Amino acid sequence: MPRILALDYGTKRTGVAVTDELKMIASGLTTVLTPDLIKFLEDYFKNEKVERVLVGEPKRMDDTPSQSEVHIQEFLKEFSKKFPGMPLERVDERFTSKMAVRSMIDGGLKKKKRRDKALVDEISATIILQTWLYD
Repeated sequence: MPRILALDYGTKRTGVAVTDELKMIASGLTTVLTPDLIKFLEDYFKNEKVERVLVGEPKRMDDTPSQSEVHIQEFLKEFSKKFPGMPLERVDERFTSKMAVRSMIDGGLKKKKRRDKALVDEISATIILQTWLYD
C-alpha cells in the first residue's frame, strides 16, 4: 500500500516524514539538504510507493503567506515538472517548529540535542503529516 510523505521545506534543509503503509502512523524519516531534495525524492519514489506528498504552508497569524513561501513555490514548480503524476497538497504549518521543540522538551531531550535544527525540521514534518492525517 502506498505511503504519504510530508515535507517541512526550508531554504537550507527539509524535514521529511512518512506514514506507515496503513496510513495510521506518522514518523520522522530524515532531514535532507534542500539542494539535494529532488534527487532524494526521486530515489525514494523508486523504492517506495507514495500516494501523495504534503508540503507545509507557512502562514502569518493574519493568514498571509510568510516570506519563505516564495522559495516553496519555486520548489513546487520544480517538483510538478519532475513528478507530474504525484498529487501535492499544502498543509498549514503554523507553530510546527514551536510544537517540535516542545515535544523534544517533553520527551526529555537534552538542551544540546534540542539545538539540532535538522531534528526540529524532521519533527516538524511529522507534525505536518499528523495534522493532515487526523484532521
